[in-house]
Amino acid sequence: MKFLSLKAAVVLAGAAAAAGTAAAAALHWDPRTSAMLIRGVFSGAGKMQPSRPVLHLPRGSVTSHMGLRYLGSAVNPSLDLFLPASASAPLPVVVWVHGGAWISGSKKDVEPYLRVLAGYGYAVVGLGYTISPKACYPTAVRELNSALGYLREHAQKYGLDPDRIVLAGDSAGAQLAAQLALGITSPDYARLTGIVPAAAPEHLRGIVLNCGLYDFKSVARLTGTFGWGLKKALWSYTGSKDWAATEAAGHMSIFEHANGKFPPAYIAAGNSDPLTENQSLPLADRLEELGVPVTRRFWPRDYRPALGHEYQFRLDRPEARQTLQETVRFLDTVTRPTAQAQSPSRLYRQPAREKISA
Repeated sequence: MKFLSLKAAVVLAGAAAAAGTAAAAALHWDPRTSAMLIRGVFSGAGKMQPSRPVLHLPRGSVTSHMGLRYLGSAVNPSLDLFLPASASAPLPVVVWVHGGAWISGSKKDVEPYLRVLAGYGYAVVGLGYTISPKACYPTAVRELNSALGYLREHAQKYGLDPDRIVLAGDSAGAQLAAQLALGITSPDYARLTGIVPAAAPEHLRGIVLNCGLYDFKSVARLTGTFGWGLKKALWSYTGSKDWAATEAAGHMSIFEHANGKFPPAYIAAGNSDPLTENQSLPLADRLEELGVPVTRRFWPRDYRPALGHEYQFRLDRPEARQTLQETVRFLDTVTRPTAQAQSPSRLYRQPAREKISA
């Protein structure tokens, strides 16, 4: 898991760009150079793990199926499946897409957290996908859709309920999860992006979005080293230096395409995350305007300690544990067998603010 890794990556990449003429020139003319630099910083941050995440597991063991080849080849990305050993099948499925600014990260980074979620009675999937610059948009989102098809096809083998699916993701993974959700729930958007949905809207029960990016017009206005790093990543991912003018950027902007059929959402972000004010909060407001049930977890601006990008993975912190418990309550609500028959006002009530203690 990566704590503050996005901010650290882009800041250090910006520092490297200013370090010398040759380095600055390489970073200016070739997105692969900055992508590799940011990826290296992400990899280093990924070594920071919460102390003994097993302590946050509920009682009962978790079994795993690692490296399932959903694209049918050992050279392609794979997925990992975590199952509670004692739960009764068929299990609702949480499909998690890892972050990394589309150019970095791995399903391995979120594995400890996914094991914790599985311990609460869910089949939890860590999805691997091809990152940039090896592949550009829309390879990743199409691979994720293929993975969803694989899970539905093999549902009986692994004890999964293909009719109770929740998509989830962190950072860039939240954007990818939201894009796949739009492809499933909006035929017009699916045609626009070239996705043939592997699931029907009624199969998608909800979505969990942590610290994501959803409005790319807003991203284009970001300044400083943070904005510089994101724009370099998007240059690499879209294949164009003028990424903001590409069809890819238009497709990726969830804020502009969202409609009232978007699945119920749990949206969480930290108060010191640079993306909260111009990404997560506006998306939550927009979805509510459209009539989509939204459960929020945002923190007061003056809350201390300040909670940065992907604070949710810091399970040694009470704020992360509270967010985890709220996430589980949301999952319990949207995946219960009778969920679709009940009214949104009964199902999606904002959790009460809990007292936080260190």
